Amino acid sequence: MRADVTAFFDEATFTVSYVVKDPGSATCAIVDSVLDFDYASGRTDTRSAQAIVDHVRAHGLEVAWILETHVHADHLSAAPWLQERLGGKIGIGEQIRVVQDTFGKVFNEGTEFQRDGSQFDRLFAEGDTFEVGGMTGRVLHTPGHTPACLTYVIGEAAFVGDTLFMPDFGTARCDFPGGSAEALFASIQKILQLPDETRIFVGHDYKAPGRDVYAWETTVGAQKAFNIHIGQGRPAEEFVRMRTERDATLAMPRLIIPSLQVNMRAGQMPPAEDDGRTYLKVPVNGL
Repeated sequence: MRADVTAFFDEATFTVSYVVKDPGSATCAIVDSVLDFDYASGRTDTRSAQAIVDHVRAHGLEVAWILETHVHADHLSAAPWLQERLGGKIGIGEQIRVVQDTFGKVFNEGTEFQRDGSQFDRLFAEGDTFEVGGMTGRVLHTPGHTPACLTYVIGEAAFVGDTLFMPDFGTARCDFPGGSAEALFASIQKILQLPDETRIFVGHDYKAPGRDVYAWETTVGAQKAFNIHIGQGRPAEEFVRMRTERDATLAMPRLIIPSLQVNMRAGQMPPAEDDGRTYLKVPVNGL
């Protein structure tokens, strides 16, 4: 069954969010939503998420799931804001517990911060399934970029988060805590075992050199043939060497500090302090 996919591109963070609809009903899922955040002022905005709300309401859709492919390090999630307005269950990979434990320590969150994934409605493991109307979604655990990364296969569409980018841009970085180039290579091979005609929807696009427009849809077959990092059967050792050398040259994402603190809480802000205000921590020399 061919999923009905609508993309929402946020140019500020180069993030693509998706509404995935069952063609036989009004049921849908939302994948990788964005809460706008101005770091300089510390202010959030919901214009990106509101575009999704407007689309859902305009088409009379019912949201079953609000899915996260992983704990994003480059944008804040709007999952709880969307859930309050549209319903649906918030889901992420069960290895969120590893991520929460790692960054709970980095941000010195204390014992009051639960590291069991309980902030989410559903923790998915490899092989789990879920329903979007009459469509069955299935879960692939695809770590490497982060330990908790998932690929959601809904109908003949695969939502790969940051594991793969468009073929002319390559693959995800692996230098965050818990990342692994070896694990990423294995995860990509798992994705490439899907049928060649499977549509792949990526989590970001940055316009590869020589390309003037943003793009986010490709196929398994195109990735096998043309991905500049893993196409044409590139061997694991070569990929790991390339990825490791490349990652050593990359700067940290601009929004990594606020994103991690919010996204490991399923999009919720840290608890307000005694003055009633919410604060985000900056661990100096800590990441």
